[in-house]
Amino acid sequence: MERLQARVYGRVQGVGFRHFVWQQAHRLGLTGWVRNRRDGSVEVVAEGPRHALDALLAALYEGPRAAQVRAVEPRWSPAQGTFTDFEVRPTV
Repeated sequence: MERLQARVYGRVQGVGFRHFVWQQAHRLGLTGWVRNRRDGSVEVVAEGPRHALDALLAALYEGPRAAQVRAVEPRWSPAQGTFTDFEVRPTV
């Protein structure tokens, strides 16, 4: 099990990006969260098997139809096992 922390930049707020990530994470059986940042980016923390996290990362580069992803900054680390589901968190 691994942890993916990613920041997604571009036109990623107000286009359904968080819901898109939530759907992908649930489909892939991942745990963690997604939230908007005040700087206009979206932050994602997800845990699960590497192949599922790789699929989520690929989806982050695409985003929903209305999004325009400019950059994704992924960071990898061992899973901490602190999540029980995947949720949308409030903006910070």
